[in-house]
Amino acid sequence: MTLPNWITFSRLIGIPFLLYLLYSPEPKLQWICVAIFLVASLTDWLDGYLARKLNQISDLGKFLDPLVDKFLVLAPLLVLIELGRVPAWGVFLILARELAIAGWRVSQPKVTGANIWGKLKTVSQIIAIALLIAPLPEWRLIALVAFWISVTLTLISGIIYLLPTNNSDTTDSQKTEIEKN
Repeated sequence: MTLPNWITFSRLIGIPFLLYLLYSPEPKLQWICVAIFLVASLTDWLDGYLARKLNQISDLGKFLDPLVDKFLVLAPLLVLIELGRVPAWGVFLILARELAIAGWRVSQPKVTGANIWGKLKTVSQIIAIALLIAPLPEWRLIALVAFWISVTLTLISGIIYLLPTNNSDTTDSQKTEIEKN
């Protein structure tokens, strides 16, 4: 197993600790949750960077990385529903988008990287979840606004991902043929 895959796997191992500590009412433990979540989120960037830099892109990594990313986002959101910090239907929209895109990707012959909307979605989710976990009651409204921004960007990125990209999929000879007609 490659170093980037080990980093991805470590992110998966951190999730149960995050979930366990999320139930604690102690601010100190909630800050530990924020730290675990942010470190795990940063390893998502690190494993991809190292895979490209060390030329260690693997089929296992292509499968494991997005799966672990979904666990990292959805697991704390499910606990936050139970704790009454976010509405279930907002989390359902995120879950529905993630499942739809994962299912769509399986049918694609080529795995494509994230576009700017996918990156904005990821960053907004990380910010929202970190704010929702943080023991800052005076920031609850800001955390909820960040959550709804992340839901909106999640839906936008999903729609854009599924839109047909006729211009990029059309070859030059096909374009010439289209122009003739």
